[in-house]
Amino acid sequence: MIRFSFILALLLSAAFSVLANDPDDGFGTIKGRVTTVDGHPAASVTVVLKGTKKAVVTEENGTFTLVHVKSGNYEIEISQVGFETIVQPVRVDGNSITAVSIQLKLSSKQLQEVVVTSAHKGYAITSSDYVSKMALRNMENPQVYTSIGKTMLSEQLVFSVDDALRNAPGVQKMWDATGRSGDGGSYFNMRGFIVQSTLRNGIAGNVSGLTDAANLEKLEVIKGPSATLFGNVLTSYGGLMNRVTKKPFDHFGGEVNYSTGSFKFNRFAVDINSPLDSAKKVLFRLNALYRYEGSYRDNGYNKGFVLAPSLSYKVNDKLNFLLDAEFYSGQNTGMNVYFFPYLLPMSALGTNRADQLNIDYKRSYASDDLYQVSRNLNFFGQMNYTMSNSWKSQTTVSATNSYSDGASPYFYLLSTGDVKGTNEAGSGYISREDQFTKDSKDRILELQQNFTGDFTIGGFRNRFVGGLDFTHHFSDQYFSGNAFDTVYALGDIPTYNDFNRTNLDKLYMDKGYSFTYPANYRANTYSAYASDLFNVTDKLMVLAALRLDHFDNRGPVDSLSFVNPVPYSQTFLSPKFGIVFQPVKDQVSIFANYQNSFTNKYGVNGDPNGDANDKHNDFKPEQANQLEGGVKLDVFKGKLTTSISLYQIKVKDVIRPMAGNPNFSVQDGTQVSKGVDAEIMANPIEGLSLMAGVSYNDSKYEKATEEDIEGLRPGTAGSPWVANWWISYRFQCPKLKGLGAGFGGNYASDNKIINSKSLGYFILPEYTVLNASVFYDQPKFRVSVKLDNLTNEKYWVGYGSLIPQKLRNYGASIAFKF
Repeated sequence: MIRFSFILALLLSAAFSVLANDPDDGFGTIKGRVTTVDGHPAASVTVVLKGTKKAVVTEENGTFTLVHVKSGNYEIEISQVGFETIVQPVRVDGNSITAVSIQLKLSSKQLQEVVVTSAHKGYAITSSDYVSKMALRNMENPQVYTSIGKTMLSEQLVFSVDDALRNAPGVQKMWDATGRSGDGGSYFNMRGFIVQSTLRNGIAGNVSGLTDAANLEKLEVIKGPSATLFGNVLTSYGGLMNRVTKKPFDHFGGEVNYSTGSFKFNRFAVDINSPLDSAKKVLFRLNALYRYEGSYRDNGYNKGFVLAPSLSYKVNDKLNFLLDAEFYSGQNTGMNVYFFPYLLPMSALGTNRADQLNIDYKRSYASDDLYQVSRNLNFFGQMNYTMSNSWKSQTTVSATNSYSDGASPYFYLLSTGDVKGTNEAGSGYISREDQFTKDSKDRILELQQNFTGDFTIGGFRNRFVGGLDFTHHFSDQYFSGNAFDTVYALGDIPTYNDFNRTNLDKLYMDKGYSFTYPANYRANTYSAYASDLFNVTDKLMVLAALRLDHFDNRGPVDSLSFVNPVPYSQTFLSPKFGIVFQPVKDQVSIFANYQNSFTNKYGVNGDPNGDANDKHNDFKPEQANQLEGGVKLDVFKGKLTTSISLYQIKVKDVIRPMAGNPNFSVQDGTQVSKGVDAEIMANPIEGLSLMAGVSYNDSKYEKATEEDIEGLRPGTAGSPWVANWWISYRFQCPKLKGLGAGFGGNYASDNKIINSKSLGYFILPEYTVLNASVFYDQPKFRVSVKLDNLTNEKYWVGYGSLIPQKLRNYGASIAFKF
């Protein structure tokens, strides 16, 4: 791979040198920044180049770029309803960048009011500062991603990241949030692999329990292996999820929100923002909430609060700081997760479908006093420095600390024959068990330094990011537990309420623990990376990136751990390549990419003639390579945006136990995942918006630990078919202005969570969950009502297990803005 990367780099350099001798002399670039009268960035402002068809919308920092502009004299026009139109002359020369600065005739507060009350422009978000670690428009990016913004979050009355992810094409929920230290909230599936929301503002930011949307500005879902820029500690082969948090702004304002709903749901949230000095250089914002929700089952609850302060300080036009924190504290009962006993044939249960099990959907089978407490404390600091018109420096530090303590009930599905000692097939018996955490802690510290540039060499534009990254992971977790009893799950259960705190404590006192599992280690990752997007022509761009990653596992913190007992280190190069061709500039993009991710692995090499003590970790990192190609559209002046892509991800160098000798391992396991992702966002007429996505995934083991799963779909791969959609309409007549309604849902095909030639298979049935909302949004208040799971669908999620999901429920909210 290193040799291939070097040769390709030489070929690209040679090609660029040849092209540099034949420049397109008649065209240049306009780069500018729009500010308000009080000197703040003007975002979401339309900039038109008069006499042409070129128009752009300013980014969050007020910047804009107009490319491939023919040499000559022009006028730039900016107009806002109710305010004076601004026209500024500009001269464009071939092979050069013309810099302009424009100041609006309105304040930042007036601008925000104009943007908020202007015509609804749909759901599409056309750019990101995080997906490529530099500001790029979606049409320029050879990677597929989805941004879920505040318009959709508001319309759907989204309360959590889980709710928001229903709008991400190709994303399927697989597990509820456990609340355990080190976990990243709920588990999802993308492109056949398990993914969690573990990044915040592009860097480490775990939340172990249910991640509330109190501090969420938008959610970015980035598809495919992405370790080249984001590393392997917090990413998956399927992609990653990045939470973009709310930031301070330059005037007093905010919102107070109260929501209520089914199952004793109550949520009180506050969002307050204010400058702290007259010059408005020091800005402060605070988001806080308290939340309680019961369960559709007979027992169970989830409660907690969030406190998220944020402070920004603008030293001068070149230097600014951003500091913020997130504190999550919660208490929750178990997830009602059902597992299968080891090597249980599915035929022994008498059924291979979740909807045919003899289990009561609405029973918890555990007491409310079997709960767990969890806490998350995340700190984030960033320094941004403008070195020149072309170069910027960004220094970021993030520290995430999670803690959990308490019970976590779960159940095993037992066959009738196993319980009665016969050959009778059947289901209904469950073993009630507990796996608790005790003062468990998990910490991640990440330090990152990035340099970004936007410059030309020989008339060719380059957008570059280079960075250094240090990640420290400290795990001090302890898991233990025991089986409590066995009951038949239907009808009258005389001992139903016995599975409680008092009796469980007595069990541990009398019989101790049936297992203990400490996860205790320290690991450091040292990385350097660089990425460059090179404009070969105005319509053809190529991207090349490379990461050098050194992983150092220092082993256990103390002698109690048996997990990864021998320290080891590994070094790996992770490349990434991409190409974008726009046959119609800024409207049609044909793209392709090669992306890589990897996972550091530990084991003992399977050479029986060698000394096992000398062969610990004689392996290289497992790696996943993706090839992808597709097309993106942004047409009809932004009223239709869409993307469709075909991909193949091959995971190789998987470590698996050696046949006949489990003390040794071999590194030749392989898994292949391929499929198609499609997404569309449209705003065909004023007030009408729609979003839809569909994906198909085909995954299989080509070489696996056990022969009886080779050629089969992994039980962790999720449903082959997944779809989502949402359509809303905002009334346009003056008397009904602000009133709107939305309708949508999610579909997933049958999901084989157990899939083995010897054990058979077990299916979570396909489901369609429908949702609806009605909202009335005014400048001073907003009223919203939603109804989720309209048809009261019974459905399950899981992998290697099954978890019943929430039945029909409603939510209502009233918010006061100031």
